[in-house]
Amino acid sequence: MRDLTKAEEQIMQVLWNIQPAYVKDIIAALPVPKPAYSTVSTIVRILESKGFIDHVAFGTTHRYFAVVSKDEYSHFSMKKMLENYFDGSLKQMVSFISTKEKLTLSEMDELMTELENLKKEKP
Repeated sequence: MRDLTKAEEQIMQVLWNIQPAYVKDIIAALPVPKPAYSTVSTIVRILESKGFIDHVAFGTTHRYFAVVSKDEYSHFSMKKMLENYFDGSLKQMVSFISTKEKLTLSEMDELMTELENLKKEKP
């Protein structure tokens, strides 16, 4: 899997939420100022060449849908962040996030409960 640019990621976020979609639907879901049709169309074609989306043709019109799920890309991004910024240490990453985001004790307890449940699920 490859990294997405900010613009590509913005288009993917829209597609994950409203797919399948035509370019005009993607533009309608984007915030103001709306990019030009040709800009979105170009980004969509780039995403297709990268293997993130595909289309169904209806004559000269194309309806696009995601091939890579949001969960798959999230996992890829988080794994990359873990490796590049925290030396592969999940403990360091969680510590960093809990400190910088100022997690409450209640939120930390919820996180611990989730981790304990995950631990029970693994053999």
